[in-house]
Amino acid sequence: MSALVVSRSSLSTSLTRYSRSWGLWLLLLIAPVGARFMVPRGDGTAIVISINDQLPVMTSAVLGVCLGVVVSTLFLPAAYIYLRSNTNRRQPWQVEEVSGAPRVAMMLGRFAADVAMLLAMLVALNLAGWFLAWLVVPPAELNLLQISFALWVIAAPALIGLAAIHTLFDALSFTRGALGDLFYLVLWITSIAMPSNADGMAPSFRANMYDFGGFARPLIYGSRVPDPSFAIGGGPTVPGRIAIDAMAGLLSPGYLESRGMWALIAVAVVVLAGLVYRPHRVRQRGTRFARLAKRLARGAPRPADPQAPAARASAHPWLALTLAEARLIGPSRLFVILAVAVALAGLAPDYRHVGSPAALLLLIFGLTAHAGRSEARGLRALTRLAALGPLSRRLAFIAAGLAWSILLALPAALAQASAAPLALAATIGGAAAVTAIGLATLSGSAFAPRIVLLIAWYVYSLT
Repeated sequence: MSALVVSRSSLSTSLTRYSRSWGLWLLLLIAPVGARFMVPRGDGTAIVISINDQLPVMTSAVLGVCLGVVVSTLFLPAAYIYLRSNTNRRQPWQVEEVSGAPRVAMMLGRFAADVAMLLAMLVALNLAGWFLAWLVVPPAELNLLQISFALWVIAAPALIGLAAIHTLFDALSFTRGALGDLFYLVLWITSIAMPSNADGMAPSFRANMYDFGGFARPLIYGSRVPDPSFAIGGGPTVPGRIAIDAMAGLLSPGYLESRGMWALIAVAVVVLAGLVYRPHRVRQRGTRFARLAKRLARGAPRPADPQAPAARASAHPWLALTLAEARLIGPSRLFVILAVAVALAGLAPDYRHVGSPAALLLLIFGLTAHAGRSEARGLRALTRLAALGPLSRRLAFIAAGLAWSILLALPAALAQASAAPLALAATIGGAAAVTAIGLATLSGSAFAPRIVLLIAWYVYSLT
């Protein structure tokens, strides 16, 4: 089977499925709507991009850099959520894996479709940036080509790299689920922190290769100040604005070459994904850990008794539903063991930075896993036939998540003789439960709530 034919078939199939996804239109709307909040303003209504605690003087090139920087840093998790939870998350592997289609060609076709969708979002953002420039850039300095050049040079390689990561994770059996989301969170945080390793290095191809997002060099090199520092996403600023020669940063030694190299690396990652592709198979548990796994799993339910009378309606259906949701959030003995360990960790003197983050991390995996199962497309229609409908089940889910959070904080509250840990646990646990079930309802899977809550957990644990 020709590799070109396979790639073209995989590309056209993926694009057709993308066109049927309502999430695609949401992705395309994010760019023009979000452009309003991507350009630094002094009134606190936009994402802050500052140099030495000062906002930059707005020019066409600076506006393009600001749009590109936000896309290559803060927007990537949202794009990853879309790639993992859209209509293409279920590939026709039952047909593809039994055929003689080359895996590399198949991966390249899917990768090209992902790139096409992400770059379509970038086109929408580019048009929105042109309109925004007409509002915020002085007419004498308006240059649409500089806006487009800055935006695409910074953001396009980052989005292409994101599509390559998604393709690689989809090719490996152990990264197709929650572990892949955790790996991506680590990669995203690393990509933001890596440019600091090039501090003090002269502009060069090697120095720019530390910057996957492409955001450091245009801001640092173009500022023309000694030892500049920059902030993206928030932080206080001082009055006044700093002039940045953004085009000089974009054309600095080795910068354009590094952006092209990151795009080539992305293609190489896709080829690697095809070479290491693992088929979808039901794996048998290894005998080495079979006994341990059996002990940690929740016991099998009692066999049905055909002679038993019909079950009576529960006297307290809401309570019964909440207890059932709580059991499904913590479905195994392993979860219970970890819950006990987390509750004991709450006895540490600093509950806010020890016990509370540990409890939230455990709840994130329990809440998102159950929310993804309960909000699956086919199951959602079935639950409408139950005595308590989907809305009642979602409310019970939130109540169960809140109860788990309070239960994990109870030892800390008793040790401190204070209700503060319980209040903090109720706030954090309730917010996590609402986020988990809300995003699972919108996306129909656990991917979106898991990655959003993991990012929120990382910020919460550091603040």
